[in-house]
Amino acid sequence: MANHMGEKPEIRRGKKPISQEQLQRELDYLRAQRILETMLDKGLISLSEFNRITALNRRSFSPALAEIMPEIR
Repeated sequence: MANHMGEKPEIRRGKKPISQEQLQRELDYLRAQRILETMLDKGLISLSEFNRITALNRRSFSPALAEIMPEIR
């Protein structure tokens, strides 16, 4: 869409750099979830335990995309 001068408006996206702390929390969450998935696959925990621990991990590590991640595997 052009403005009255025939120029296209600049589109700005609100990208924020990820802090080192947030990056570490993301990595820690992914590691914890991999361990949890392995435990589930080997029958060491039930699906309901997996989901409860996943919810705890999301609260503990605060991964950036936790709100859109599925609850049940």
